[in-house]
Amino acid sequence: MEQSDKNQTADIGLIGLAVMGQNLVLNMADNGFTVAVFNRTVSKVDDFLNDAAKGYENVLGGHSIEEFIALLKRPRKVMLMVKAGNVVDQFIDLVLPHLEQGDLIIDGGNSHFPDTTRRTKHLAEKGILYIGTGVSGGEEGARRGPSIMPGGNPKAWPLVKDIFQAIAAKTPDGDACCDWVGEEGAGHYIKMVHNGIEYGDMQLICEAYQLMKDGLGMTPDEMHHVFAEWNTGELDSYLIEITRDILQFKDEDGTPLVENILDTAGQKGTGKWTGISALDLGVPVTLIGEAVFSRCLSAMKDERVQASKLLTGPKAAFSGDKTAFVEDIRRALLASKIVSYAQGYMLMREAAQEMGWHLNFGGIALMWRGGCIIRSVFLGKIKAAFDKNPSLTNLLLDDYFREVTGRCQDSWRRVVAQSVTMGIPVPAFATALTFFDGYRSERLPANLLQAQRDYFGAHTYERINKPRGEFFHTNWTGTGGKTSASTYQV
Repeated sequence: MEQSDKNQTADIGLIGLAVMGQNLVLNMADNGFTVAVFNRTVSKVDDFLNDAAKGYENVLGGHSIEEFIALLKRPRKVMLMVKAGNVVDQFIDLVLPHLEQGDLIIDGGNSHFPDTTRRTKHLAEKGILYIGTGVSGGEEGARRGPSIMPGGNPKAWPLVKDIFQAIAAKTPDGDACCDWVGEEGAGHYIKMVHNGIEYGDMQLICEAYQLMKDGLGMTPDEMHHVFAEWNTGELDSYLIEITRDILQFKDEDGTPLVENILDTAGQKGTGKWTGISALDLGVPVTLIGEAVFSRCLSAMKDERVQASKLLTGPKAAFSGDKTAFVEDIRRALLASKIVSYAQGYMLMREAAQEMGWHLNFGGIALMWRGGCIIRSVFLGKIKAAFDKNPSLTNLLLDDYFREVTGRCQDSWRRVVAQSVTMGIPVPAFATALTFFDGYRSERLPANLLQAQRDYFGAHTYERINKPRGEFFHTNWTGTGGKTSASTYQV
């Protein structure tokens, strides 16, 4: 039975009291909102109210779905902070019978964007509004101010705009790192690309670390000072900052903790999703792909140990100016980072065209400017680039980024070349440079590739002296026929 209207005091309800959910609730409460909470393991509701939320009169507990829903003001706003996948659908089915037209369900987990598109359409047919929102910044971000990337049914945005922008991180200028992203699964798509770029940033930093460690023989303390200096300049960012802190952190025996951690990386799938989407859309997001594959290679620990005993290579030895090479690494990292973001934005632009989404690319950079894992000074330059030219096709063509890659290019090439000479793997640095060289090439060897395809499969080709869209087939062997395939597809 529903409680009387006088009990319907909560501005929003949240289901899922794991770390992210709890911290978002406290963040909302600190910003003056009344929040109702529920958890499938109901005992966690009282645990939360009696511990982390103790003393918060504006955090209310529901011990059943009915009691939880009855605490919400109309139109009701229910936010799910549960595991992505079937669990989200299960909770939607659980709350749906207790909602009415105009109410709103919000998914704040790391859902795959096609699922969000499906749910938005399905619930719209029932008169229920839906938002799928990326939330980035981890535990600390959720508590103090995350980056929030909402998309879904545009009619839902006014219902949560004040709440989301109040709890979101703020830029140095005071702008909320939250704005409407776009229709259907756009919010979760942008969060997916954010995570893909995060994969790339982390891999680039790890390659810089390995070059300094194995190539230059630097200690973690020495590298700590390098990253501390880098964090005061163009590379100022959250990931550089935490790398600085990690390198200084000591284990119980006084040794650097980072050197006692097994070199096998985990992943939750968003980087892989980004790579799959890039392949589906035909966008060369090579750096994120290499970052994902690097994690896969790291997981082959036992094989690598065995291979290290059988396969030989050069001994890492650097005989030049170490200080100068550290500066080369910094510049290579900066230039490669630009390529990573350029590729991410290429992917978002293509996805927007494919899905019919209306994305604000400068606004996305602003959302990532604070609160999230890839937050950095760098993102202000991306927003400025799109403010200056909203139809910018590639970040590499912007005056600022063109100047930086030009200034860093010699260092970038020295780092990749020296790494190859020393036998130190730098897949992200190398693929970033290779993409840069490919993108700036007026002519690539795909003419030969098309000839090969036409030779063995009659797939046809276009000619440089004929209009685009006119296709030709050659009888390369003299024994083939005139029939050609119809699967050219660029």
